[in-house]
Amino acid sequence: MPKSKLLDYLNLLDKDAVAREAFAKDPQAAMTAYGLDAAEQQALLSGNQADIAKLVGVDVAALPLPQIGQTDYKPN
Repeated sequence: MPKSKLLDYLNLLDKDAVAREAFAKDPQAAMTAYGLDAAEQQALLSGNQADIAKLVGVDVAALPLPQIGQTDYKPN
């Protein structure tokens, strides 16, 4: 399985206000433009930490809490 881009994207969202704004405005478009695949997008949109941890290859206990709540983003 190829390396997930999800961890890199999460780090980008943590550091880059422009990326956070783009995600807040249109999460699907922002994730697609970054190159996240459907599984990565679904995991992030669901907020399911176990799914996210599995994709990024870390133990769920090591995964920080999502900071998505700091935007206007509301999961489906």
